[in-house]
Amino acid sequence: MAEAVDRATVNAGSAIYFDGVTSARHDAWVTLDTDGLHIAGRDGRLLAYWPIDETEGLSAPAKVLRLARRGSDVLARLEIFDPAFAAEIDRRAEYVDRTGARQRRQRWRVVFWTLAATASLVAVAVFGVPVIADRLTPLVSLTVERKLGDAVDAQMRGLLDRKNLGQGFECGHSAREQAGAAALDKMMKRLSAAAALRLPVTAVVVRRPEANAIALPGARIYVFQGLIAKADDPDELAGVIAHEIGHVAHRDGTRSVLQAGGLSLMFGMLLGDFVGGGAVVIAAKSVLRSSYSRGVETAADAYGALLMNKAGGNARALGVMLGKIGGATEPGMDLLLDHPETKARIRAIDRLAAPGHVQPWLTTHEWAALKRICT
Repeated sequence: MAEAVDRATVNAGSAIYFDGVTSARHDAWVTLDTDGLHIAGRDGRLLAYWPIDETEGLSAPAKVLRLARRGSDVLARLEIFDPAFAAEIDRRAEYVDRTGARQRRQRWRVVFWTLAATASLVAVAVFGVPVIADRLTPLVSLTVERKLGDAVDAQMRGLLDRKNLGQGFECGHSAREQAGAAALDKMMKRLSAAAALRLPVTAVVVRRPEANAIALPGARIYVFQGLIAKADDPDELAGVIAHEIGHVAHRDGTRSVLQAGGLSLMFGMLLGDFVGGGAVVIAAKSVLRSSYSRGVETAADAYGALLMNKAGGNARALGVMLGKIGGATEPGMDLLLDHPETKARIRAIDRLAAPGHVQPWLTTHEWAALKRICT
């Protein structure tokens, strides 16, 4: 008997009802059954019936449960003051949440799915994008690759030309530098003929002090002024350019741009940048850093050595130049490097070098002119 009284107390109670049509206040008796709320007047007449799944809570003082019917055009309101009855409605109604437990669960769900989406994005970026880039690279037409190279080239010059030299950033245009440009062109024609690539390879010398060269998509090669200064003979310079032609032949620059651009697009979407406008900038930076894997660099070394053999040059000169610009690696640090350990690379190049007569690339006068190409 006591149990029945308690249940009746929990499932029914007095309330104040506003019908939303008039400003009249109705003293009401509300009964909660399995399906919804029966709102009756003091005379027992049914004023309204609200299904429990259409009942929602509204903001109200701490000791008042204020309810409304979801989606109703009539602004009817119900106010319940009995705490036990209010607690039972709170427990049963999906859209009533006085304790905040449902909101907390929703927040945790949002956090969980956000973390899950981020983890999925990172997994795709780390594992999926490189695979996709490998598959897409052979499908990129030479025309598209050339256009991609134009876009990367524009960004690359902005990154490298820190002194804002403009047209003067590229060496070989002034009257005093034209002889050096002609010597470089002679070297490139011999290398290009031996490589016989579908895209003609072009090389330009830029005013940068680093001993470096980089290959862009579209068969462009930047030779830094510092690399020419570091080379003691034409074979050393030709060997490094042959290595970069290896990156062109293997389309490593295009693959790097696709990979870096894909990462930029996905993370840009995560941050709300659906245009992906930073993709080319990030791609240019990735090419500038030349952060190729060890396998990619080893393949370019092998290509460069074999190309030097085919062109009648001294392939060992590539290894000599790598020793100059690579330097010694710290013991135990080779696992952290993007490039294979320098001595191992040199040994591999020496094994591929063909014995026999070496044909000079340039005359003494032409080599001297090339050394002064950035005068």
